[in-house]
Amino acid sequence: MTEAPFAVLRLGAADAADFREIRLHGLRRHPEAFGASYEDETSLSLEESARRLDSGIVFGVRRAGRSGLDGVAGLHIPQAIKTRHKGMLWGMYVRSEARGMGFGSVLLARVIAHAAAVVEELTLSVGASNEQAMGLYTRAGFERYGLEERALKIEGRYYDEVWMRLVLAG
Repeated sequence: MTEAPFAVLRLGAADAADFREIRLHGLRRHPEAFGASYEDETSLSLEESARRLDSGIVFGVRRAGRSGLDGVAGLHIPQAIKTRHKGMLWGMYVRSEARGMGFGSVLLARVIAHAAAVVEELTLSVGASNEQAMGLYTRAGFERYGLEERALKIEGRYYDEVWMRLVLAG
């Protein structure tokens, strides 16, 4: 029996070091793709990353025979009564050397499957210039519903974000 070429798994505290490493990798290389910043994230301890994973919903993809994660994606579900019917995809990232292998699609499918069991709608924001990511989300059924101009400001430059949603039920 051959080993699967990769695994998609729900991350927990034991994965904190790998999660922290890929998160910082993405934030450092693509600051315009995240609402979080490398500077803020580096101030969080490994223990805080472990708590985030244990209390949240984060999936990772790992190739067989390799250490570390090749991609991650999180799902946030608000606790507030009026908004807990919708979840938000956050922190989606696949390392550049692992792109083109379908990891983004399988991570997104895993988040959607999990979300479909607990919320009615899934939302996300994506950099307006990130056509590859918008294509991935559109192929998965997401529809654009808004544009936030000047959503992020990085080193004096503004970045717009597109808001997208996927209605799952209701």
